[in-house]
Amino acid sequence: MVITTWGSDGFAKATKTAVDATLAGGRMFGLVEGLSTCEALQCDTTVGFGGSPDENGETCLDSLVFDAEGMRVGAVANLHRIRDAARVAWGVMNYTKHTLLVGESATQFAKKIGFFETELTTNETKSWIETWKNQKCQPNFWKNVSPDPSGSCGPYKPSQVFSSNRNREAGYRVEKTNHDTIGMVVMDLNQKFSAGTSSNGARFKVPH
Repeated sequence: MVITTWGSDGFAKATKTAVDATLAGGRMFGLVEGLSTCEALQCDTTVGFGGSPDENGETCLDSLVFDAEGMRVGAVANLHRIRDAARVAWGVMNYTKHTLLVGESATQFAKKIGFFETELTTNETKSWIETWKNQKCQPNFWKNVSPDPSGSCGPYKPSQVFSSNRNREAGYRVEKTNHDTIGMVVMDLNQKFSAGTSSNGARFKVPH
């Protein structure tokens, strides 16, 4: 059995792939194949390359895979220039004693285990960034900085006056292109579980 968030075409294909792969090679194989399918299909632009650029226009990827038997886990965050985030997370779980690798360290690890660097941005990504800048960089994730981030692109510096910015945070529009991603749970014929997720993060996030 495979349960996946969302039901649009790409997610449905990822679910079907996971089912077939689980029957062929087990729950972890099914999980990684399912997540990787969504990455390749750029599901709802929230998964995989070409989506959710940061302020600098770069797309980076996050993924986590979990095997309930043995409580094993592997994850990557802020993965640069590598498209196969779920497979790299699987590599973290199987080839290291770590749980999480981040940023350039995750990229270097991926290269060591056989992955190749490639561009994660697309012409569409670049178009989003240009439109965002023309709209005074709205929305963004800054607060308690000067100049006022609700009406400018910065550069910012810490403000002497702090505010909770609750009204501004409450007004952030939640849409399918900037909320959630793929989450997947797989149960094999022995009723053993695996679970995972893959994402390109929040659109226009602060680079890190």
